[in-house]
Amino acid sequence: METEPSPAIEIRRATAADAHFARQISMETASSAIIRGTGISRRTPETIIDKMEEGKAVIAVTIDGKWAGFSYIESWSNGKFVSNSGLIVAPAFRKAGIAKAIKQEIFELSRELYPEAKIFSIMTGLAIMRINMALGFEPVTFDEITRDKSFWSGCSSCVNYAILQSKGCRNCLCTAMLFDPERQTAIAAEQKHYHFLIPGNV
Repeated sequence: METEPSPAIEIRRATAADAHFARQISMETASSAIIRGTGISRRTPETIIDKMEEGKAVIAVTIDGKWAGFSYIESWSNGKFVSNSGLIVAPAFRKAGIAKAIKQEIFELSRELYPEAKIFSIMTGLAIMRINMALGFEPVTFDEITRDKSFWSGCSSCVNYAILQSKGCRNCLCTAMLFDPERQTAIAAEQKHYHFLIPGNV
């Protein structure tokens, strides 16, 4: 179970000044996938730097300048969908609440930059699924997230890509989760409605 991040670790929006961490983030992402034996798309240092420069990434850094975690945003289908991607925490800082804090920050950044977009992520880990559910994400089929071919081609470096292709990019070993702002607004309105129907709440 994760705790709260140490005050010695800052979770913030990444900038171009963080570009020197890109190679380390890229290498750790690839290494982590091999160790876990699970699928993950490759993130090149160039891709990571681009996201930092665009203001579409979140990074965790210690007060003494060590990289601790990272995630970024990608938009698809002309901005209709947004993915929260590339979440990685450095081994020395895992189970310290950093993944949860980064997910919260990247989610808030996604809502700020793309307020009307549906936000999705695909994952294999139960811990991330629980974090997403707390933010309002729901498990969905692959058909309910972007059908943008460029998104699915990004999975080509994944060890499970052959499985994905055999299923026509409509099923794999990952779980898809989606945050639909319209649905969440409707749920909130319904809950408010029922709250006032309960005796004593008027």
